[in-house]
This record gives sequence, structure tokens and C-alpha cells, in this order.
Amino acid sequence: MKFTLSWLKEHLETSETLEEIVKTLTMIGLEVENVEDKAKALSAFRIVRVISAVQHPNADRLRVCMVDTGEGAPVQVVCGAPNARGGMKSVFGTPGTYIPGKDITLAVGKIRGVESHGMLISPAEIAISDDHDGIIDLPEDAPVGAVFAEWAGLGDPVIDINLTPSRATSRRPGLAR
Repeated sequence: MKFTLSWLKEHLETSETLEEIVKTLTMIGLEVENVEDKAKALSAFRIVRVISAVQHPNADRLRVCMVDTGEGAPVQVVCGAPNARGGMKSVFGTPGTYIPGKDITLAVGKIRGVESHGMLISPAEIAISDDHDGIIDLPEDAPVGAVFAEWAGLGDPVIDINLTPSRATSRRPGLAR
């Protein structure tokens, strides 16, 4: 059975942390199989504005993008998404960020001779959908520099508990096993 932390708190008056709630559920005999906290898993991804997206000098299907992260100077990123364009808002991962949909950790690298300092992200790359046709295209009012998961409302952890049937252990007279 799966339920969100906010749903549980609607039905149970508590100010306990997620960790304490999971511990208590286990103590009362419920087997917590998994806790999925997308906000925690995706906390490194920020909303950015693509300043420019120009054709890569050595590749037909790549663009060299300058990205405003909301902190410091713009960052250069090589991007293969067909929808990358100047003026759009999207989601960005910096070097050192783990990409769950690809099971890789980003590093500064050269792609066909052009240095790239991060990655513009598709929904599939952060495992929020199967869509991998392009980078996430956010509305104009998305705040540059904000944590994407918080802005997108992904901050409600999902608790998955295993419900096992409760069966009597004694035999009824006359029933063979």
C-alpha cells in the first residue's frame, strides 16, 4: 500500500519527521518496503534560462548553449535535445550531479571538441517520466535558480508498506492441510 506523507498527516496529527514516522510504522508491525522522496533525490537540479543555443561547430545534431543558472556567470553546455533554444527555461544538472535515469554522475567534459559544464535535463533522465524526446520546457514564470523538485511540487514523499494477510495459524477440526 502506498500513501504520501501529506495524506498521512491529514489523518494523523503529528509533527514528526519522515524518518521518525517510518521508524514508528516499523515498530508497530508494518513493514515499510520503500520510501520514495523525489525532492531529496532531485535536490541538485535547478531551474535555468537558456540564454542562447547555437549550432555546434563539429556536429549537426548538437547545440552549444549558454545557460543562466541564477548564480554567477553563464555556463556553457553542449546539448543534443532538438528543442533546446534561446530564451527557454529548463532544468540543469551541474558537474558532480547524479543522473538517475542514466545511472551516471556528470563531469566537465569535451563533446566533439567543445567543453560542457553540466547537462540540460529531459524528464526521463531524472526518472519523472519516460519522455526523452527533449529537455524539460518550463513556463516563463519558473524562477531561475530555484530547486526544480520543490517548484514542481515533487516534495511529498511516498511511503510504501507491505500489507501481509493475517491468517489464523491453528487448524480447524475436519480440515486437512
